[in-house]
Amino acid sequence: MPLDIIVGTQWGDEGKGRIVDLLAAEADAVARYSGGDNAGHTVTVGDQIFKLHLIPSGVVHPHAQAFIGNGVVINPATLLSEIEQIQQAGIEVHPQRLFISYAAHLITAGHLALDRAQEAARGKAKIGTTLRGIGPAYTDKVARRGLRLELMRDEKRFVAALREHFETVNQLLQRLYQEEALDVEPLITEYVGYAQAIKPYIADVSALIAEALAGGKRVLAEGAQGTLLDLDHGTYPFVTSSYPTAPGALLGLGLGAACVDRVIGVTKAFQTRVGAGPFPTEVFDQTANHLRGSGANPWDEFGTTTGRPRRVGWLDLVLLRYAIRVNGISELALTKLDILSGFNEIKLCVAYQADDHSYQIPPFGPTELDSFKPVYQVLAGWKEEIRSCRRWEDLPLNARQYIRTIEEACQVPIKRISVGPERKDVIVLA
Repeated sequence: MPLDIIVGTQWGDEGKGRIVDLLAAEADAVARYSGGDNAGHTVTVGDQIFKLHLIPSGVVHPHAQAFIGNGVVINPATLLSEIEQIQQAGIEVHPQRLFISYAAHLITAGHLALDRAQEAARGKAKIGTTLRGIGPAYTDKVARRGLRLELMRDEKRFVAALREHFETVNQLLQRLYQEEALDVEPLITEYVGYAQAIKPYIADVSALIAEALAGGKRVLAEGAQGTLLDLDHGTYPFVTSSYPTAPGALLGLGLGAACVDRVIGVTKAFQTRVGAGPFPTEVFDQTANHLRGSGANPWDEFGTTTGRPRRVGWLDLVLLRYAIRVNGISELALTKLDILSGFNEIKLCVAYQADDHSYQIPPFGPTELDSFKPVYQVLAGWKEEIRSCRRWEDLPLNARQYIRTIEEACQVPIKRISVGPERKDVIVLA
């Protein structure tokens, strides 16, 4: 059964939306399986730029059905705003095209308030969350007091659950964090309104996707964030609250492993991350300015969701090999190769060094990386502009050598190379 899973191999922001858009052209359905509106995918179609946080970015292809799985936490205001944005662009989004799992959990104003209070209470130990309520919503889910979308189908039950939820939130805000309580009744009215708008989209997503796969339809599972932000397998505690790795797609959509055809890992040609946490190959000064950009362009390294400037560095093959292993990646897509044009030399981290030992994979995972120093292989750069390249042979020799070095180090083929932000700016390899 043809399920393709797209995962980020870094700390998110790898350009997955770009690759999802490319592959969605060949898919019958696209499905988002984890995270919340703390993640953003940017897709450029002509002069239109779509910045989507909850709805699968493959929805910009009018033929594809769209699913949001049970692994996602949903801010209803964000969801409805995105539906409106897409409709205003002339793309149909309706309950016969977009299906949202009854088992997905809601993010409320209470979760946002708790997120702000908890992050402030951490002081200098801040994690650097997006303050979108993601962590508190997943906390409620695990504590078995979360608000599932299925409650929206019964107003009486929904109102009772909302009232209990906001009362619990207020107790925490006042007693634990010394914050002001939320005004409950207006919030209940607000969320009942959201329920009326969202109710037609609520469905049994697991069953619908299983039926589509059994019928031979190709489904693209679209991840959010990246491997190094995975709750278990990332740079803990500087991680997200869900499972953006490939196995998370099965959990977050309610599917079995037998349906997986390909796992496609997306990696930038360099490394970025937002927020605190270890970053062995981080660079500064003019190199960082080159990699990050000024912020004047939509593709510059500033957060889609937060607008925060991203930390930048050279590509880390130690962490990329780790991501390939924990995801079972069968092929790679390399994005933003064009950003490396103009460097005299380009570095690749091929190992870590610590205590006179060299490491090809991070010992005990990527949590404790501060003591490890990157070992670099230095390659010749290229000056040519490559955005017009459409064939492997069009790329400068040094760019091809850079790609082959990554493949050889990771023992996984690179099948797609993004050389610019537009749909057409891609090289597809056999």
